[in-house]
Amino acid sequence: MGQPHEGDEAGDRSGTGSDKPALGVGMVGYAFMGAAHSQGWRTAGHVFDLPLRPVLAAVCGRDATAVRTAADQLGWAAAETDWRALIARDDVDIVDICTPGDSHAEIALAALAAGKHVLCEKPLANTVGEAEAMAEAARAAGDRGQVAMVGFNYRRLPAAALARTMVAEGRIGHLRHVRVTYLQDWLVDPQFPLTWRLRKESAGSGALGDLGAHIVDLAQYLAGEPVVGVSALTETFVRERPLPTGASVGLSASAGGHLGPVTVDDAALFTGRFGSGALASFEATRYATGRKNSLRIELNGEEGSLAFDLERLNELSYYDGTEPGTRAGFRRILVTEPDHPYLEAWWPPGHGLGYEHTFVHQARDLVHAIAEGGRPLPSFADGLQVQRVLAAVEESAAKNSVYTPTAS
Repeated sequence: MGQPHEGDEAGDRSGTGSDKPALGVGMVGYAFMGAAHSQGWRTAGHVFDLPLRPVLAAVCGRDATAVRTAADQLGWAAAETDWRALIARDDVDIVDICTPGDSHAEIALAALAAGKHVLCEKPLANTVGEAEAMAEAARAAGDRGQVAMVGFNYRRLPAAALARTMVAEGRIGHLRHVRVTYLQDWLVDPQFPLTWRLRKESAGSGALGDLGAHIVDLAQYLAGEPVVGVSALTETFVRERPLPTGASVGLSASAGGHLGPVTVDDAALFTGRFGSGALASFEATRYATGRKNSLRIELNGEEGSLAFDLERLNELSYYDGTEPGTRAGFRRILVTEPDHPYLEAWWPPGHGLGYEHTFVHQARDLVHAIAEGGRPLPSFADGLQVQRVLAAVEESAAKNSVYTPTAS
């Protein structure tokens, strides 16, 4: 298995000047998520006192010129054009997968078989079968001392982590309801090109896998229990789009004149039930005009409620139902205190964090798990559970919203 090693020339690029053992990171993919993950790996050791020193050893992409440019821009010491070569590198201890979903399983299984640790972007895979194989490989690798984690970064928001702690402490009592929406609008223009995110063979699903995976994981994480069944609707509003004329960058691309079929959902709306009997509602769409990245979640319990809005990501709303009605009401908790999750190493109280910090916290947690022999969360088994919920949503929608249990 790839073990942390002493620093070398590549390790010097980390800028930490530390004599701690190096943890060589190899990343596959360098677009939107690759840039975000790079930010996390570059920053974590400068902010937190980590037991190992992350080293940006190599990044991989198919275009030699583009990946070399990305390596220079994002801080990677070397560039590869074949992910198999990246996995085989002696200076790579952990493989970070930031590619479209159709390649997650193949890369992750090869990396685990090669003795590497693995971080894989969400959703874990494009199918339940792939996710099952990945979860089983991760379980076996765990017995050998390897770790595997899924990149559900919203768990790493301090306010979300605080909400989970409050639910676990019983601050809202027995859970009754969870309602969560994730709304974007970048597909409203019917002339937006047919990028890989709109092709089932690459993405697996549309808004369901892209956004729905996030909110299913976040809801299950905060509730502390799985969704056991769903009733769903999905819709594809624009069924043909112009073919792209070049590579997409982030969520943008240029379009040509020829049209191709959209083979994924544009929006998903579903209700769900938790094992405890609590009810949930979910909405994921990339057609909510005016909404850029709006994620909202509320949990109602017998003794209180919690609410979070990603557009106010340093805040958590809390209602204490045990207080007398004469002075009860939702109150704002500003989640910037050193005692709040992840904030011991950041700024003075009142100085908020942003979206990019979730990837710093992700790197922090993963490095600690590797150094301490822990099993980081969310695990590949957690990713499989989310995949099963997504599959149940697709099955329910195909059967006219028939209630569909989540496979186990």
